Amino acid sequence: MSASDLAFLVGSVPLLSHFTLAQRTELAEGSEVRVFDSGDTILRAGDEVHFLGVVVEGKVQAFLPVDGAGSISLGQLKPGETFGELALMSGDPAVADLKAAASGTRVMLIPLSLFQTRIMANPEAAQLIAMTISSRIQEAMKDPEKAAVIAKKQDHTSELELKGEKPERILVINCGSSSLKYTLFDTERPENTAHGHVERIDAEGTKLVQTSARGRVESDVKERGHAGAFKSMLAALAHESHGVLKSSSDITAVGHRVVHGGEKFTNAVVIDDQVVAEIEALAPLAPLHNPVNVLGIREARRVFPKVPHVAVFDTAFHATLPSHAYLYGLPYSYYEEKGVRRYGFHGSSHSYVALAAAQHLRRRARELRVISCHLGNGASICAIDHGRSVDTSMGFTPGEGLIMGTRCGDLDAGVTSFLERTEGMASKLIDDLLNKKSGLLGLSGISGDMREVEKAADAGDARALTALKTFCYRVRKYIGSYVAAMGGLDVVIFTAGIGQGSAGVRASALQGLACMGIKIDEGKNRLATGGKEISIISADDSPVKVLVVPTDEERMIARETLRVKSRDVLVSASEACRNEPIPVEVSAHHIHLAQPDVEALFGPGHQLTKHADLSQPGQYACKEQLAIVGPKGRIERVRVLGPARKATQVEIAMTEQFKLGIQPPIRESGDIEGSPGCTLEGPAGSVAIDQGVICALRHIHMTPTDALRYGLRDKCSVRVRVSGDRELIFGDVRVRVDPNFALAMHIDTDEANAANVKNGAQGYIDGIQGEA
Repeated sequence: MSASDLAFLVGSVPLLSHFTLAQRTELAEGSEVRVFDSGDTILRAGDEVHFLGVVVEGKVQAFLPVDGAGSISLGQLKPGETFGELALMSGDPAVADLKAAASGTRVMLIPLSLFQTRIMANPEAAQLIAMTISSRIQEAMKDPEKAAVIAKKQDHTSELELKGEKPERILVINCGSSSLKYTLFDTERPENTAHGHVERIDAEGTKLVQTSARGRVESDVKERGHAGAFKSMLAALAHESHGVLKSSSDITAVGHRVVHGGEKFTNAVVIDDQVVAEIEALAPLAPLHNPVNVLGIREARRVFPKVPHVAVFDTAFHATLPSHAYLYGLPYSYYEEKGVRRYGFHGSSHSYVALAAAQHLRRRARELRVISCHLGNGASICAIDHGRSVDTSMGFTPGEGLIMGTRCGDLDAGVTSFLERTEGMASKLIDDLLNKKSGLLGLSGISGDMREVEKAADAGDARALTALKTFCYRVRKYIGSYVAAMGGLDVVIFTAGIGQGSAGVRASALQGLACMGIKIDEGKNRLATGGKEISIISADDSPVKVLVVPTDEERMIARETLRVKSRDVLVSASEACRNEPIPVEVSAHHIHLAQPDVEALFGPGHQLTKHADLSQPGQYACKEQLAIVGPKGRIERVRVLGPARKATQVEIAMTEQFKLGIQPPIRESGDIEGSPGCTLEGPAGSVAIDQGVICALRHIHMTPTDALRYGLRDKCSVRVRVSGDRELIFGDVRVRVDPNFALAMHIDTDEANAANVKNGAQGYIDGIQGEA
């Protein structure tokens, strides 16, 4: 069927009836049409959805799979009806199986790019999409059995699958001064994944080794420099018998590991000349890494000039650290003028294993408090509170924190002055001492390799045993401090070479932590060898799960590359993002009450009374006011917001925590587990809540129509550019989507005052920072 014939045929489809014939022809030319026989599967539950489906002819039957119990019929879709809207809005995979119910069933698949830039730009079509989503949700919620199955499936979705709206071959590059490491991912044929490295660049004996399911490639690299390394990489990828590509033109995107993004890059970005220049400008923060990362980027852009290149930063995952976690106790000017602060590293690894662990436990990462222990030659620990990095052991450089293979880790700064005075050591020699001669190597005198140190310790070497104990003690101390920082813990993860490979280190690092709910099963721990599978090594009755999770930083880089390519490009192209402002509202402190607490504070049978409507439909400021009392002080006349909620929650600004003597986490409204409590005083009595005090994460309320128009999804995080006396960028803004919301961005009073932002300011989506 030609595009013009299809365009004419779908003119009767309600969704597309709002388009001209020329517009429908454009959609038809960019879409795929498939014909299915009766019983053929069109879409499987669990698949990521990158298209809007339109039933052109025939019928489509929807089934809801039930674990171990067959399936539940959800009904049929007839010609003119659509599917995939909810998944496109939420970002969740499909929850239902769709099968052709008649021979010759014809389906038009409109890719995500056209869906967002054409269909959602049409007001009538966007409204119809929103109505379809709303009616289907309401219909599903009428049946408790269906609602429970859908909720369960949405809670256990994969966030690590590499899928796009079309097949992708993503090359991930990690360029070092004398090495080139690379991985090729094929989204259509995952078995074609290939890993390779070129070692000893610019030295004698430069070699390439590549492994894949198609075999092993080894070759001598004759041409010197990184250009020669890239040339040999391309030859290996397209090797006649063991290669995974026909030619280099098969590659559709290139992802680059970049060590340091400073405060400039808080997420992965598409690379252009300006981005390259800005990465170079950050070289003083990572002089050994960023310059060679740029070298690799330049060479890759020369070799692959026609595909998008994406920079993925080791530091970006830690952009959510609060200021009290990233600031040092130096004069503030060193942070403002020199950028001296904690940045953190190993971000791709910590992010990957947290997502993988959540998926394995059939939970969402944003529900969990996780401590990730990346223990290798370089080692770091990260506290991840509900999906956000809130503290990490590495700091301004990768030298802070844990003892590592050859790095010292935490050190009294006075030691360096002492060495200068007593040994006459210059800064270069001290740097060499701390980074290349210390750690396990320096303590044991044997090796920086934990395997060698453990072997010597088993043989009774006293210094090796001391090095091993010191390493494990430092890990245990950080775990304990991060439990305190997050106010609790759900999961501990061990990853990287030592974390995955040493049962002894894991056992010693967790020894004595049963008081924190961390109990391991010694048998399970010994059997966990750090292979490709995730292992749970905690005891069955352990309140905290302990997992050994193989890390895959390259896959995480590929995931970020694919996400940036498919989502940020659409946001940049979106007319809504460029032209439609989002009103900014300043949220003062307030209280949400459960009905039992309403009655305890204001008297039996009391109902909240409306004072004034708020911008969000159905929400209002109440006449009732309360006092918030903390260990240190109190805040009087705090407004209660209605209507009553399931749980009492108190939202305060950052400065008010000091007045009260409470340090609440930054959380999304309603996410109060593990948060501190306070006392509320009212005219009829007082209520002591044991949790519920938070500082609200900045957020945007949107309807499904808004979200689809802006190219966003529920729970994703974005950057927002706010106009005013001076243009500001607010990062880590959570998108919240609900049919009953009104479009508005909320920031707290402290942020508004600091930025001189008033109610009525306008914000514009500047880019996607992350997806939950």
